[in-house]
Amino acid sequence: MSVLKRPIITEKVTAQGGQGKYAFEVALTSNKVEIKKAIEKLFGVTVESVHTMRSIGKSKSRTSGGKFVSGKTSTIKKAIITVAEGEIIDIYGEA
Repeated sequence: MSVLKRPIITEKVTAQGGQGKYAFEVALTSNKVEIKKAIEKLFGVTVESVHTMRSIGKSKSRTSGGKFVSGKTSTIKKAIITVAEGEIIDIYGEA
């Protein structure tokens, strides 16, 4: 199983890209050392710090066709990566 799942591309994270900070969704069981090694291997950058957070899944309910439907969103883990001064991660695939 891969440590990195996908990059998180939001307005807030894109604004922090100029400061060398990037966000990724990672596996729930991964730790900071594994995340750092995966980023350095995949993108070839030097990682200065890794901050992690868990977003706990929430219960959702709605009505559909006159019936009551309930479910739950998934729990995810996010990692905020800070790279060394002057290095960038090309998430968008631009040359």
